[in-house]
Amino acid sequence: MKRIISLACIFLLLLTVSACGATSEPNSTVQRKSTAETGTEPQGMTESPAEEAGAAEQEEIAMKISVQSEQHEIIYELNDSTAARELYAQLPLTIEVEPFSNNEMTFYPEKLDVTDTPLSDGEPGSLSYYQPWGDVVMFYAPCTPNSSLYELGKAVSGTEHIENLSGTITVSAVE
Repeated sequence: MKRIISLACIFLLLLTVSACGATSEPNSTVQRKSTAETGTEPQGMTESPAEEAGAAEQEEIAMKISVQSEQHEIIYELNDSTAARELYAQLPLTIEVEPFSNNEMTFYPEKLDVTDTPLSDGEPGSLSYYQPWGDVVMFYAPCTPNSSLYELGKAVSGTEHIENLSGTITVSAVE
């Protein structure tokens, strides 16, 4: 009887030890982790052309907008903030642009949520949102940053035309 109990205990001990060494992750996950850690792809673990194209497409997708008057166009690349995505969702807009001070042009979209939106540096070419007034600001000269000015994006072309905007502008998505 002691022998049977001893054998049963040894069997349970071996079973416990082997269970502790097992991983709950499937092999492919473990291999992918090693790929991320080592920077090398294990043999036979390459992405399909469709997966590679999808990944490349996701990396290339950037929210760009065009701000146009009759004579000028400025292209901005938006950041990935909530406020920038909300502005992008409102497009296209045909709206009045107004000069303010000696360094910016402004327009008034629907109110934007600034959750997770970084503060603006107020540099020429920056597209910002001034929360207290609810206006989008296009800087053509420097501005002193403040805690109510949020960055939406940066001009990638046409910065030199911002100060020449007047009247009605069209703000639209660039595809």
